[in-house]
Amino acid sequence: MDFNKIAKEVLDIEANELKIASENISSFDIEKAINLIYDCKGKVIVTGVGKSGLIGAKIAATLASTGTSSFFLHPTEAMHGDLGMIGKDDIVLGISYSGESEELIQLLPHIKRFDIPLIAMAKNIESTLGKYSDIFIDISVTKEACPLDTAPTSSTTLTLAMGDVLAVCLMKKRDFQKEDFASFHPGGSLGKKLFIKVDDLLKKDNLPIVSRETKIKDAIVTMSEGRLGNVLIIDENNRLDSVLSDGDLRRALMSENFSIENSVDTISTKNPKTINNKNLLASDALKIVEDYKIQLLIITNENNEIIGVLHIHDLIEAGIK
Repeated sequence: MDFNKIAKEVLDIEANELKIASENISSFDIEKAINLIYDCKGKVIVTGVGKSGLIGAKIAATLASTGTSSFFLHPTEAMHGDLGMIGKDDIVLGISYSGESEELIQLLPHIKRFDIPLIAMAKNIESTLGKYSDIFIDISVTKEACPLDTAPTSSTTLTLAMGDVLAVCLMKKRDFQKEDFASFHPGGSLGKKLFIKVDDLLKKDNLPIVSRETKIKDAIVTMSEGRLGNVLIIDENNRLDSVLSDGDLRRALMSENFSIENSVDTISTKNPKTINNKNLLASDALKIVEDYKIQLLIITNENNEIIGVLHIHDLIEAGIK
């Protein structure tokens, strides 16, 4: 059995359904849904059962992490006491491919009784869910990827994608930035990437700094004591002039004119890479380090005076990727 062929067929079928939806997007009530959610003073309560419920839980999580207050509520739990979790200022996003899921249908009259706006995702606007809805988003597909054309596959993929459509459109409308995203993700690798700044990891004290006139032999001692594999070299105005790395030193040792009695600026690297923004995200600093293939990033002020340094090891140890 050729599983690679089957895998390609599954992906092609699901991709085609997304393409069809994309081509027909103008017929969807996306703009109405976005404006309704944007103006909502309460929360977006996502509900559904089975596969639709699992997709709904992910949609609620995506909305919540991108600035839209949202949570998932199982219809059965709602009917057994959790209905009180829905407030008068909330919106309900109901998901059911058939539009006839019994548990969800039982909930609809109670939603309408409280005059709570309902956005529906289903395949047919004439379904019970569709008829109850204030805004309808069509998630019908021409073919499931399942060989029996039965198990929710293409339809759940499209439903998930439509949830992403809502989230991304709302992010654009709110001008949601990296800093906003970071505030919702303070933990884990994502939080580290979006929340930790250069200033949080900066080495500022006891830096290996010497003047341009310092002899190479003395600079080597300073480099060893500094444990950064580099020496920072300043001019007479205490401004950064150059940097001497252990690589510079090894290359200089191969020169016929090398002498440890020479001044350090004879073998140092001029115009080293610096930044003058200590509030830069550490993840962006890592990209600079990788792009320039350097181990040490020097942070200066507007006068080119050294504020501190950031070593690639500091970024790695902090879990920045």
